[in-house]
This record gives sequence, structure tokens and C-alpha cells, in this order.
Amino acid sequence: MNPDALDATFAALADPTRRAILARLRSGEATVTELAAPFAMSQPAISKHLKVLERAGLVSRGRDAQRRPCRLEPAALKAATDWLAAYREFWEVRYQGLDSLLNDLQSSGGDER
Repeated sequence: MNPDALDATFAALADPTRRAILARLRSGEATVTELAAPFAMSQPAISKHLKVLERAGLVSRGRDAQRRPCRLEPAALKAATDWLAAYREFWEVRYQGLDSLLNDLQSSGGDER
């Protein structure tokens, strides 16, 4: 994933409203009106959030007669998840080392001070 796209993805995910919009879109397409319903903000404010999500490649808008449904685009999320996976592996190795050390200390009675 290119660094600019990764930056845009994480910037978009930094806002709780945008994360809530993505969570809603996980269950299927929705219009701006439908997306705005649970929030105490205007449709133009929701549209601004959607533009940030669109620029990050996380959401796309289609056209269905008079409707312009928004849909989740999971590829950008996968790229961010793949990037994070390397760090997860790093910490898993560290935790396994800590578990091993704790097991050794417990086996020896923990008298090593």
C-alpha cells in the first residue's frame, strides 16, 4: 500500500463518526439521509465525513435512479490490516518470550531476586 493511501485510511479511521458510518455500511448500502439518522448532525456534515471516507477509498457512492447509495469498499481496510499485521506478529513474539520467562521463573520457584 502506498504511504499516502495508508495515511488517508488512518486519518479517516481516527474519527468516531466515520468509524460508525463504516460500521453501518458493513450491513449494506445506505443513503446520506439513512447514515445521518443516528447522529445529531446535519446531512451536509455527514457528507463531509463521507468525502473523507471516499478520498481514503473506504466508501464509494453509486447511482440507483434518484438514490445515491454509499457502500463500503473493504480493500482499503484490508491494506491497513495487512500493514498492522506485521506489528501484531512483532508483539506476539514478544509476548511469547515473556510467557516463557514467566514459566521459567515459576518452575524455579521464583526465588531468583
